[in-house]
Amino acid sequence: MPIRVTCPSCHTRFQVGDQHAGKSGACPKCKGTIVVPSLEDEVVIHTPELEAGAVDSQGRSVLKPIARKETKFRPNVLLVVVGLSILCVAIAWLVGRSGSDLGQGLDWVLAGGAILLGPPLAYAGYTFLRDDEFGAFEGMNLVLRSVACGLVYALLWGVYMFVAGQLFGADALAGGKLEIIQVGGLGVCIAMVGGGAALVSFDFEYMTGFFHFCLYLVVTILLRLVMGLPLMPGM
Repeated sequence: MPIRVTCPSCHTRFQVGDQHAGKSGACPKCKGTIVVPSLEDEVVIHTPELEAGAVDSQGRSVLKPIARKETKFRPNVLLVVVGLSILCVAIAWLVGRSGSDLGQGLDWVLAGGAILLGPPLAYAGYTFLRDDEFGAFEGMNLVLRSVACGLVYALLWGVYMFVAGQLFGADALAGGKLEIIQVGGLGVCIAMVGGGAALVSFDFEYMTGFFHFCLYLVVTILLRLVMGLPLMPGM
C-alpha cells in the first residue's frame, strides 16, 4: 500500500512504497532530507457503520432518504387563480356600471371586495414567492396563515382611508383633492406595514414580503380602474 509523503522543505507531495516505511532519504525535487512515516503512524479514515437495525439480512440499508414535498405553483392552482381573476374583473365592471345607483353603499362594496380578495391573493402569492430551499407551509396551516395575512392586507386599506382623512381632511379625501406626493407617501407606508405582515405570516424575507403585499395592492388598484375609480382613494 503506497504511503503519502510531503517534503518539509519544498512541500512537494508524492507516494513511496510501504517497504520504505520509517526510512529517511532525499527529496527527488529539492534533495532535502525527508522521513517516510511508519505504517503505525498512518491515519486511516473508516467509513461510519450503519446504525443497528438499519440493514436487512443481506446487509443492505433499509433507511430511505426523506423525500421533500414540493408545493410550487401548480397548473390547477393557476387555473383557479385565472378563473377567479376573470370573475373579479367581471364583478368590478358590473359594480362600476351601477356605481351611481349604489351611492354610499359603494364604500361597503369596496371594503367587502378588499376582504374577499385578501386571503386568495395571499395564498396565490405565497405559492410562487416562497423559497424552495426552506420547507413549505401546507394544508390548514397555510390556509389559516393566508386568511390572517389577507385580512391584514384588507385592513390596511381602512388604515389608509383613516390616516388620509385625519391628516388631510375627510372633504379632501372624498373630493379627490389629495396631491400625488400625499397619496404616494401613504401608499408606501401601508406597503411597508404589509411587508411586515407577510414576513410574520409566511416567514418571508422582508423584501419578499413587501412584493407579496404589492401583488395584492396592484390587483386591487387594477380592479378600481375597471370600476372607473381613481388609482388610489383621494386622487
